[in-house]
Amino acid sequence: MKFIFLSCAAILLLFSCNRGIKSTIKISGAAQGTSYNITYLAGQHSNYREAFDSIFKKIDLSLSTYIPASIISMINKNDTAVAVDEYFSEVFNKSMEVSEKTKGLFDVTVAPIINAYGFGFTKKDKVNKVLIDSLLKYVGYKKVRLEGRKLLKESPQVMLDFNAIAQGYTVDVLASFLESKGISNYLVEVGGELTAKGKNINDSCWTVGIEQPNEIVMDGVSLKAILTIKDKSLATSGNYKKFYIEGGKKYTHIINPFTGYPAKSNLLSASVIAGNCMTADAYATAFMVMGLENSKQFLSEHTNLHLEVFFIYDENGAWKTYTSKEFEENVAIVL
Repeated sequence: MKFIFLSCAAILLLFSCNRGIKSTIKISGAAQGTSYNITYLAGQHSNYREAFDSIFKKIDLSLSTYIPASIISMINKNDTAVAVDEYFSEVFNKSMEVSEKTKGLFDVTVAPIINAYGFGFTKKDKVNKVLIDSLLKYVGYKKVRLEGRKLLKESPQVMLDFNAIAQGYTVDVLASFLESKGISNYLVEVGGELTAKGKNINDSCWTVGIEQPNEIVMDGVSLKAILTIKDKSLATSGNYKKFYIEGGKKYTHIINPFTGYPAKSNLLSASVIAGNCMTADAYATAFMVMGLENSKQFLSEHTNLHLEVFFIYDENGAWKTYTSKEFEENVAIVL
């Protein structure tokens, strides 16, 4: 099963020069509808592939809307007997925190509208103003609350979709597992979202690249920036890979929860560095909804969040970049 959002943010490419080094363990595979790459320094016999697979399965059973028996699916079907687990609680609480900070521009209750556009876990509807207006009545982060292990909804029609945050959370859980094993040098990447800790085998910081926001993906890879990252998490959101055109109109997967329509701005992609990947993931999506200028204003008013950003935007047909001062310290080159 997959999270539909996992394919839309996979725009980071990893560089590795550690092949063949026995003390470097690299485990790659497919999970949650995307690929993952986990590289860490440890003893030769510290292969945790089975543990990683178990973590992916447990998170799916909590947060995947593509698994009918998952906790989130049962909540969306109004099963009042279901109790949330730690995974669900942590993601829900962070979602509410980011929703509060962004005044609702980040909202996991936008699920009914995402479904209507065909980006969610149900069949696509014929979208029109009447349908969107009817669904907006059930969108709003204040329409849900967590009391103990029970998720309470204002209306049965309210549904949740963690597609803008659960991928980053998965990275955090995997990183936490490595920490529990005493591993302090690693790079964990799932579908493009990542966390880097310590250094690689060459005693250098981990190096990653941010891809050009091209709608047409070719065999070659076009990078926009190369940066080093240490003891931080990085997530990127963009509207250029998950979209469709119908009736001459382009529909993208990032929805403005106030209008019910795809977010429109000149911002092409938003990359965010934060202390954990769940936070970076959520704010990357929020900034795509805000747009360039509102995002810059938000950052100036919320310096206590310690978010570092790299934006790619369109200015009269020309691609330009905005880099926060802190992020700029990590960037080796902008292409």
